[in-house]
Amino acid sequence: MSSSLQVLWIVVLLCASILAYAAASAVDDCASFKLVNVTNTVVTSRTFYKTGDNVTVVNAVQSVSKNDLPAFCRIELTIITNATANSSAHTEVWLPEAWNTRLVTLGTGGFSGGAAVLDLAVTAVKQGYAGMSTDSGHQADQADGSWAGPHNDNAIADYAWRAVHLSVLSAKEVVKQYYGREQKKSYFLGCSNGGRQGLKEVQDFPDDFDGVVVGSPANSFDRVLASIAHTAVLILPVNSSRSISEDTWTNVIHPEVLKQCDVLDGVADGIISDPRVCSFRPETLTCLPQQNTSTCLTLDQVDTLHKLYTDYYETNQTYVFGGFYPGGETGMLSSPPALPVVIDAYRYMIANDTTWDLDRFDFSAILQAEFVFSAQMNADSPNLTSFASGPHSGKIIHYVGWAENSIPAGGSLHYYETVHSWMRANVGSIDMDSFYRLFPVPGMQHCMGGFGPVSFGGGSQAGAGYPALKNDAEHDILAAMVRWVEDGVAPEAIIGTAYKNNTVAEGVAFTRPICKYPATAIYHGGDVNKAASFRCV
Repeated sequence: MSSSLQVLWIVVLLCASILAYAAASAVDDCASFKLVNVTNTVVTSRTFYKTGDNVTVVNAVQSVSKNDLPAFCRIELTIITNATANSSAHTEVWLPEAWNTRLVTLGTGGFSGGAAVLDLAVTAVKQGYAGMSTDSGHQADQADGSWAGPHNDNAIADYAWRAVHLSVLSAKEVVKQYYGREQKKSYFLGCSNGGRQGLKEVQDFPDDFDGVVVGSPANSFDRVLASIAHTAVLILPVNSSRSISEDTWTNVIHPEVLKQCDVLDGVADGIISDPRVCSFRPETLTCLPQQNTSTCLTLDQVDTLHKLYTDYYETNQTYVFGGFYPGGETGMLSSPPALPVVIDAYRYMIANDTTWDLDRFDFSAILQAEFVFSAQMNADSPNLTSFASGPHSGKIIHYVGWAENSIPAGGSLHYYETVHSWMRANVGSIDMDSFYRLFPVPGMQHCMGGFGPVSFGGGSQAGAGYPALKNDAEHDILAAMVRWVEDGVAPEAIIGTAYKNNTVAEGVAFTRPICKYPATAIYHGGDVNKAASFRCV
């Protein structure tokens, strides 16, 4: 063997030995990890997964079973949230061996009830982030609110804010002690209740995060409940004169919406880029005498549509919640899917009466929810001064689907504009664009799904089969936030992707810019399936 080959062979052996030692060291570091000087947190389990190991974790909210993840250490924590009440939260911290020096907290939807383990796998670890998620202080299905009653104010406080905040503090200590250094930056990503969690952190604990990405936030929790209940009252019971079947929504109403509004962005593609400019007239679908009602609407159904597409105000003209925008009809069902959340919220949090049902919903119920949730649950303060101008100079990216059919997009626009007005009136020197940007997504339903460019790295999207086309700052909203925070490059648009039949394996159907509010994507020529053929104007 030549001397050069001998040297090469020695180098190969040395590299293999170093890698083997590093792998063994990582296993040992995980297995022996102890969290010190954090009095409210106990490490309950440590598991090291080598690259390609089968990772199967199941809880009431999410489950993951994958064998394509990089090496990481899974740390499970029990965090005492109130020692007097003996309450605690179960929190997961996943620590990749190839760490990108960042920590991302992943929010949870509905009533939470389990850590977002699938998101920890595909959004955090797979991209090199240390990730954290918590069950918010209880274990239950996302639609089950019975843990909050009777009168369990302590459990409600955990869910509202305390479990997330304390978990962030403990996760930062885990990162520091495991890696031997603090995270470079701390981020948040969540949708729906996860979006509420993110905005609650921004408002009450402005030092927890450097950048927060929130989608379709249920931040005015009382108003979200009111919106869902209002919808249910209008369309239930099924088969009443006012009710509208899923088939009618999809095959009668939606085609008429597209007929009236689709081409307003310059191209007929089944997507309404900005439904605010769509003056949809449902009366055009009114049944003529002797007409088959399967292809038209009764007068009561037309009246229902007018009320659903109209903002709701108090008697003194104070805004309560926004109506639906035209374009989300294909996701509408004969009964709102989130109705069980509303009923449990009233039974166990608001009225504290397990017999409460929808027939008791009225304006006084809205006011009661507002009174109960205004202090702890809601995240609707317009004063973001401490987050925007504090030591972190924090950033917010807020997205919402124009075709939202659970939490209407109008609520997101209302909050953004309320913050804008308050900051301008009270802190005139702060430019909204310098710290807070809103991105309405054409054709997207609640957090994901729909006919538009609905895959862009939003909360829980990757795990649900809607991954970003690329994990870069142009196509991935979390990567866009990282670039904004760390490099000072603020996003003007995110390139969203639509997969054929919303299935990655079938390939890309089209890409489209998701424009910074109030701009809209308008076709200016070229291939209609390419984002470059549209401009944000």
